[in-house]
Amino acid sequence: MIMKQRLLFLLKLALLFLAFFALEKPFFMLYNLNGAEYSFADWIKVVLNGLKLDSSVMGYFLVFPWLVVLFTFWVSKLPIKKILTPYYLFLSILMSVCYVADTSLYEFWGTKLDASVFNYLDSPQNAFASVSFGYIIVRFLVILLLAAFAYYLMRRITPSKFRKIDALLADVSIRKTMFTILWLLLAIPIFITIRGGVKESTSNVGRSYFCSTQFLNHSAVNPIFSFLASMGKYENFSNQFDFFSEEKRADIFDNLYPHSSGILTDTLLTTKRPNILIILLESFGGLVTERCGGLKDIDQNLEKIFDEGLYFSNFYASSFRTDRGMVSVLSGYPGQPTTSIMKMAEKCGHLPSIANELKKQGYSTSFIYGGDINFTNMKGYLLSTGYQRIIADEDMPSSEVSSGKWGAQDEFTCRRLMEEIKTLKSPWHFGYLTLSSHEPFDVPYKRLPELVPNAFAYTDSCIGQLLNELKTSPIWDSLLVIALPDHNIRSGELPNHLDVSNPEFYHIPMVWTGGALKSKGVVDKIMSQIDLAATLLAQMEIESSDFRFSKNIFDLSCSYPFAFSSYNNGMVFRDTTGATSFDNNANAVVEETSDDKDSHRQENAKALLQTLYDDMDSR
Repeated sequence: MIMKQRLLFLLKLALLFLAFFALEKPFFMLYNLNGAEYSFADWIKVVLNGLKLDSSVMGYFLVFPWLVVLFTFWVSKLPIKKILTPYYLFLSILMSVCYVADTSLYEFWGTKLDASVFNYLDSPQNAFASVSFGYIIVRFLVILLLAAFAYYLMRRITPSKFRKIDALLADVSIRKTMFTILWLLLAIPIFITIRGGVKESTSNVGRSYFCSTQFLNHSAVNPIFSFLASMGKYENFSNQFDFFSEEKRADIFDNLYPHSSGILTDTLLTTKRPNILIILLESFGGLVTERCGGLKDIDQNLEKIFDEGLYFSNFYASSFRTDRGMVSVLSGYPGQPTTSIMKMAEKCGHLPSIANELKKQGYSTSFIYGGDINFTNMKGYLLSTGYQRIIADEDMPSSEVSSGKWGAQDEFTCRRLMEEIKTLKSPWHFGYLTLSSHEPFDVPYKRLPELVPNAFAYTDSCIGQLLNELKTSPIWDSLLVIALPDHNIRSGELPNHLDVSNPEFYHIPMVWTGGALKSKGVVDKIMSQIDLAATLLAQMEIESSDFRFSKNIFDLSCSYPFAFSSYNNGMVFRDTTGATSFDNNANAVVEETSDDKDSHRQENAKALLQTLYDDMDSR
C-alpha cells in the first residue's frame, strides 16, 4: 500500500496532464478550421500523433512531483498538497496561457506558438492593435477559467499526506531505503518519456507531424513543447552578421543574383515532365570520389555513371552536415554556420522546395530513408516542404532496420525504393537518402581492407545495382536520376582528410543520368548544391523565383558563377579567381587559394551571409 498509493497519485497526475493536452487539440482545430473539412479519422490522428510530444511535456511536468514524493519515504508528515500548490498554480497558468495564445494567434500567424512572441512584448500597443478590447477581455477570462479548472483538478487528486512507513524499529530504515531505491528507478521511464524514446533522435516539434497538410500537423503539436523548445533556439537572426549597411548589402547581393533572362544556354531533357529520382549519398564527397581527385578504387559504379551521364565537375557542397545539405539541395537554401533551419519547424514550412513545385505540377512526391526520420526534425522538414509520403525505419522490417547502427543498410532501402517506384504512376518524384557510409561504417560487405573506404564501396555497389535494374526496366525511358552527396566526409582515418575550413573540402560530385537526359558530357561551370533547384526547374520550364539563393547556371544572365559554403561560424566563397575561407570568430581569412588582391570574394561572402540571416529572420 505504501508504494501503491504513491504510484497511483503519479499515474493520476500523468493521465490528467495527457487529458488536458488531448482536449486542447480539437478546440484548436474548431477555432481555426476556417471552413475546411476533415474526416473523423484526421481528428483522431491529430490527437494520437500529438501524444508523442504530449507525453514528453507530461514527463517534464512529473519531475517535481516525483521528487517531492521521494522525500515522503523519510518525512512521513510532509504536507504534499501544500508543497505542490504553488507548482500547480504555475502549471495551470502556463497551460492556459499557452493554449489560449496558441489558438488565438494561429489565425494571424499560421504558425504554432514559439519564442518569436517576445518580439512583440516591447510594444504591446502595436501587438494588440489589430484586435478589439473585448477580444482581449474574453481571452483573459478564458485563461482564468482554464487555469482555475486545471488547478482545482490537480489539487483534487493530490492527497494531503501519504501513508507512513510502519515496521519494527530495526526494519524502518531498511524499508525506507528499499522504497527509495524503487522510486528512484522510476526516473528511468520518466527520462525516456521526456527524451521521446531511446533512438538517436530526441523529441522535436516535427515528431508529431504525420501528413502533408500543415494545419493538421500544427494541430497535433503541443503548444507548450513548441514554445519551450523554441526558447533554446530563439535568436534574432537579423541582428547577426551585420557587415554592411542595408544599401551596400543589397547592392552586392543583387549583383550576385541578377534577374533571370529566361534564356537557356543549354537544354538537357528530352521531356519537360520526367519522373525524377534525387539520390543524396551520405558523406560521399570528393575525398572518396576518384573523379574529384579523391581516393581510387572506391566508387567503381559511380565512375561508370559519370561517363554515361552528365557530370558536373566543378560542384560544391553548401555545408558539412546532413541537415544543412538536405535543405541546400531540396530547398536551394544555403547552409548556416551557426544554426540549422531544418531544426526550426515553423520556419521549415516557409521554405521553397523542389517537391512543392513539382507537386503543383501534378507530381506525387515521396521520400525514403532507412533510419530514424525524426532525427534533426527531418520528418517535419520533409512534410512541410511537400513530400506526401515518407518511408523510414518504422515502415521497414525490424530485421532490416537492425542491420546497421543508423538503421536499414543501403541494400534494403535500394530494394524497397525499386519496389515502390514500380507502383507509381507518372509523373512522380522520389527523394532518397542513403546511410551506410556513416560512422561506425558497419556494412555487410567486404571488398576493401580499410573500414571507411569499404563502407563507401558498399554504398557505391548498392547504387550501381539500383541503377542497373532501373536501366533494364521501362521506367528508365522517362526517368531523370540526380545523384549527389549531402556533404563531404570528415574522417581522420582517411589519408587525404581535410579540415572543414579548407575550401577543397566542399568539392563533391554530381551526375544527372536516365533516359530523360538528352546527352552525356561534362559541365565545368562552378555550381553548388543550392543551385540545383533553379537549374532543374528551369529545364522543366517551372518558375523558381521563390528560390532566392538558387541560380540557374544555364541562364544567359548567369555570368558570375560562384559557390558559397559554410562551416562552424565560418564560410567559403569560390569563384573563377580562386577561393577564400573566412572565420567569423577570428574575423579573419584563414585560407586563400589565389593571390588575387582585387578579388571581392570576402565581400561577396559577407553580403550573402548577411542576406541569409536576414531572410531566416523573416521566415
